[in-house]
Amino acid sequence: MKKTLLILAFAFSISTLYAQMLGKNQVNSRADSLRGTLTPLRTCYDINYYHLDVKIDIDQKSVAGSNEFAFTATKDFKKLQFDLFSNLKVEKVVYKGIELPTTREYNAVFVTFPKTIKKGSKDKFVVFYSGNPTVAKNAPWDGGFIFKKDAAGNPFVSVACQGLGASVWWPNKDHQSDEVDSMLISISVPKELQEISNGRLRNVVDKPDGYKQYNWFVSNPINNYDVTFYIGKYAHWADNYNGEAGKLTLDFWALQADSTKARSHWEADVKPMIKCFEYWFGQYPWYKDGYKLVQAPHLGMEHQSAVAYGNQFKKGYLGRDLSRTGHGLKWDFITIHESGHEWFGNNITAKDIADMWIHEGFTNYSEVLFVECTEDKKAANEYVIGLQKIISNDIPVIGPYGVNKEGSGDMYPKGANLIHTIRQLINNDEKFRQILRGLNKTFYHKTVTTAEVENYISKNSGLKLDKVFDQYLRYTKIPVLEYKIDKDALSYRWITDVKGFDMPVRVTLKDGAYTLIRPTNDWKTIKTDGSITGDNFKNDPLFYIALKKNTD
Repeated sequence: MKKTLLILAFAFSISTLYAQMLGKNQVNSRADSLRGTLTPLRTCYDINYYHLDVKIDIDQKSVAGSNEFAFTATKDFKKLQFDLFSNLKVEKVVYKGIELPTTREYNAVFVTFPKTIKKGSKDKFVVFYSGNPTVAKNAPWDGGFIFKKDAAGNPFVSVACQGLGASVWWPNKDHQSDEVDSMLISISVPKELQEISNGRLRNVVDKPDGYKQYNWFVSNPINNYDVTFYIGKYAHWADNYNGEAGKLTLDFWALQADSTKARSHWEADVKPMIKCFEYWFGQYPWYKDGYKLVQAPHLGMEHQSAVAYGNQFKKGYLGRDLSRTGHGLKWDFITIHESGHEWFGNNITAKDIADMWIHEGFTNYSEVLFVECTEDKKAANEYVIGLQKIISNDIPVIGPYGVNKEGSGDMYPKGANLIHTIRQLINNDEKFRQILRGLNKTFYHKTVTTAEVENYISKNSGLKLDKVFDQYLRYTKIPVLEYKIDKDALSYRWITDVKGFDMPVRVTLKDGAYTLIRPTNDWKTIKTDGSITGDNFKNDPLFYIALKKNTD
């Protein structure tokens, strides 16, 4: 694919996009294991509730405040781990009015209690902290705080921390497997600015030091990296959508200078998007907290119920079509993609970041479905096939477990093409739709593993898909269909890493038509009508495979 400098440059920009917020794979370290591994010091407690209460000093680029941890003990323990980046200072940890002793190793903080916390008991402690969080150099790709100015010179501030970890700016149990059940987010900012976070605004409280405290309550489970804030001078307008679960509130927050163009631009996509995704995926998962689209000082992020938007009010991805088919220039990529994460990534969350393809593959496929909803199936097929050109097949899609590392950035387009290939194998769009809806119902507000997703799709499709998932997710190469043609006979076999690979695929047994065949790793032969040669033999491109002509 990368035959020219132009293609190299384009591929680089796309691979950068498809690795957004996740960073590059590095050698695993002790710090990685402390964040990525569920040790007994982390599994001993289940988070029920956070109250994050912080003041953000924009001039000093600092944060100071506290976070209350309310939890249920899953076993008897006297010591636990929470997480906070080492450049932030733990001022104290308070439990029942007393300060607890703490130790630190890298970004992990260990707390020892004065007596054993008994299994099943509910308890809480408060962490007070302060410091200057990491400032992102190129958010959302590297993560951290973002300090910018709007066109009028007003502060425009936010945070993005997927992959890097929410503990880059606030103390928490920083592992995707344990989502807090509900949360109060209290952010204090200079009184002349506004602050938007996840959930619903309870109130705004005047502070004596020229600040205002905005109190947002999240009534649903939320993963840590989704917890966010946006600070600036905003214009706000509201709307409603009559959806599957009743009235869904829609709130839009754009910078005052951009509000006129933002209104028409966002309204063109949001309601059609929700209609489409509720049809394919089931009800929007956060009716209690509503849907917000918020202008951000970075490209975008799937912040639950407060989606970050920074696509400059352009169609496509910053004015480009990632599929290079033209279909991606008919809608705003960031609005659609980041909102699609409300179902995959936020509703269904991978327990380990190694399984992030669950977030990104299905959400990349939500773009395909949006094209199908707004155009037709032919256009959707063209869009997903177009995405094949930006797949590098560099490393496996699933990363190493237990060290807070993701797999290949191919998790986006390769994940989408895996899902589309499975759709062809199911060969029944209504059954396929019910599987997507069933995933969101069965794993509603839950964390999952790849194995759980695989098993659900296999069971409900009635297909044996274990080897399919293995080849596409756990190995670098895609299946290669090797073939040779002798007059009116086609011989074929799969070349795969997975032994016993037997995925059906459609190929041309006569010119201009596709027929389903069932290759294995052993050679098979089938008759053609004589019109097929080594030059015009091809596979249905809706199956993401490679062809290899046997020249022996």
